[in-house]
Amino acid sequence: MSLGVSGVLSRIQQLQSQLGLTPITPDTASAGTVTTKPGGDSTFASMLTDATGAPLPTIGGGSSGADVVAAAKKYLGTPYVFGSTNPDKGLDCSGLVQRAYADLGIQLPRNSWQQAKAGQPVASMADAKPGDILAFDSPVDHVGIYLGDNKMIAAPKPGDHVKIQKVWETPTQIRRVVTDSASVAAQNMASVRPAALSGNGALAGVPYGDLFVKAGAKYGISPKLLAAVAKVESGYDPQAVSKVGARGLMQLMPSTAKGLGVDNAFDPEQAIFGGAKLLARNLREFKSVPLALAAYNAGGGAVKKYDGIPPFAETQAYVPKVQKALAALGG
Repeated sequence: MSLGVSGVLSRIQQLQSQLGLTPITPDTASAGTVTTKPGGDSTFASMLTDATGAPLPTIGGGSSGADVVAAAKKYLGTPYVFGSTNPDKGLDCSGLVQRAYADLGIQLPRNSWQQAKAGQPVASMADAKPGDILAFDSPVDHVGIYLGDNKMIAAPKPGDHVKIQKVWETPTQIRRVVTDSASVAAQNMASVRPAALSGNGALAGVPYGDLFVKAGAKYGISPKLLAAVAKVESGYDPQAVSKVGARGLMQLMPSTAKGLGVDNAFDPEQAIFGGAKLLARNLREFKSVPLALAAYNAGGGAVKKYDGIPPFAETQAYVPKVQKALAALGG
């Protein structure tokens, strides 16, 4: 069933009202979908949050192309480091694009070829506007952010750094993610909306699937990822107890459960919502699914100490097990 633009915006308002957020309306789509802040730090500079402060991805109607350009310029001079999304260490081309949009509260895919499918297509360079994503080659292997006047900001190659340069060849794709039009923003929703609203569905055949969907919607994370964690943690057994005392579907330690507001870890609903809250917190802190999973298993302190997945046999095995379970669910 198609909701149409008004139906989509109405549904967003309903969810935001339930979560205590400022509603999105056509009148505010260009003036305050998210409240942006100048500057910023290594965290997302400005983003809608749920009741716990966890970030929720937004549609692109609350920021302008000029905001995107300003966000990207903060990283001028950052060294090119292949595979890095951490500006303190360096950025590659798609890392720069993802980070600039993330600072405005807009989550984009990680890879350049995925970013070349975000938002809406722009016909040609003559129609390009500042803030548009320029993608190059086929298959796409490089992206930058258009500045206007045939210039872009990009992280070009190893040994180089984030800089402003001429658009040196015709892009194979030009994509517009931010817009002042509420109708186009709603169309953009498929590429930047929360995972819980973008086709994770009811997890047919998965035990407690409806609870995973509800918890994913509340905390802005994928229900399939939650289900995958539960599969590996407990095999969907709400009465499971580990040898170290972790309990329930999501295998929460008593102290962890208490900190998450879970009174009974054996109750499937409490356990799933508690696990979702913890996983969302990890994703917000580490901005990486593998690291968030490692923190779920070994604790955030261990991830920070080793600056990556800790060298524990259990954790080293745990992360790929959850990723495999996620893939089996179509995630």
